[in-house]
Amino acid sequence: METVSWLDAVEFCNALSKKLGMKEVYDIDESNDTATPIEGAKGIRLPTEEEWVYACLAGGTKDPYGPVDEIAWYRDNSEGNTHPVGEKRPNAWDLYDMLGNVWEWCFDRLKEDSATRGVRGGWWINGTGYVRASNRDRFNPGFRDGSIGFRISRDC
Repeated sequence: METVSWLDAVEFCNALSKKLGMKEVYDIDESNDTATPIEGAKGIRLPTEEEWVYACLAGGTKDPYGPVDEIAWYRDNSEGNTHPVGEKRPNAWDLYDMLGNVWEWCFDRLKEDSATRGVRGGWWINGTGYVRASNRDRFNPGFRDGSIGFRISRDC
């Protein structure tokens, strides 16, 4: 999924939680582009940046987790656009496209005094030096662009 705002992503998480019979995770205030986690909710949610990095590296520390051409769409192999998920090799936990292709929204604010939200993983226009778990950027929560998507998480 691409061209979604952070707010779109948290709304999707709540809708999927509800559809699956789980409690919604976020109290969303669209007028302020904010969402607050609901204490004790165990539904579908966005990962934190720390969780995203941990999942990307499959609990390890090797960044990137394989030869870049084999694991990511980036400037030298993307032909200037995003690609369907699953065409590159997954990480050790069978998670596909953690690096490159599109940035992925995380729940966290990048700075406590800012409304911007963090994204991880780089996107297809980045060179190899940016296609890393440690690469991050930030955007306003209402920003939509073809370079941004998201991945869901769930507490058990």
